[in-house]
Amino acid sequence: MGSVWISEGTVRLEGELVLPESTTGVVLFAHGSGSSRFSPRNTYVAKVLQERGIGTLLFDLLTKNEDRDYATRFDIELLTRRLLAATAWVLAEQKTSTLKIGYFGASTGAAAALQAAARLTNKIAAVVSRGGRPDLAGEQALKSVTAPTLLLVGGADYGVIELNEQAYTLLNCRKQLTLIAGATHLFEEEGTLAQVAHHAADWFEQYLEKSEHLAS
Repeated sequence: MGSVWISEGTVRLEGELVLPESTTGVVLFAHGSGSSRFSPRNTYVAKVLQERGIGTLLFDLLTKNEDRDYATRFDIELLTRRLLAATAWVLAEQKTSTLKIGYFGASTGAAAALQAAARLTNKIAAVVSRGGRPDLAGEQALKSVTAPTLLLVGGADYGVIELNEQAYTLLNCRKQLTLIAGATHLFEEEGTLAQVAHHAADWFEQYLEKSEHLAS
């Protein structure tokens, strides 16, 4: 547990791995544009997952220099490669190699999570999107996802709701779209982020347990 380094090509990305005792799964966080592993919203959700006995890996998808480039923040292919590299790291590490893997994606990170899940159909047990842009994953990827997927959207996040509804219709896996009443895009309204965290924890608990088989 603690700080880890993940390599993708010539780039090294820093992360924070927390594994509660006897955990059966680990959730990799893919943050949104302009964010980092220190995102207060993602660290809050991670803490709730840890309290429920679920492991978490928060890591930087971009270097500091890359993050200064606005266009790079929306380079879904790059974000996906970084998430795939982190997944490969988890699968190769002795302490995490036997754990089931989930993805928690926010904003553009949700698109990367769904693209990665589409490529690793037999390796990813569940996906949760928070205020995500799943539409940016593309139609082909959305149709290829087999991992049970939960889309969490603010009930007042107009525009993003419709994009999630469109993406939802393309998903062929077990799926659920949940609107958090009164919440805007960043879930800053009182109690809304807590709802996100508990919905996510319930979803991951259901699909990261040893007894639950991956969707096929």
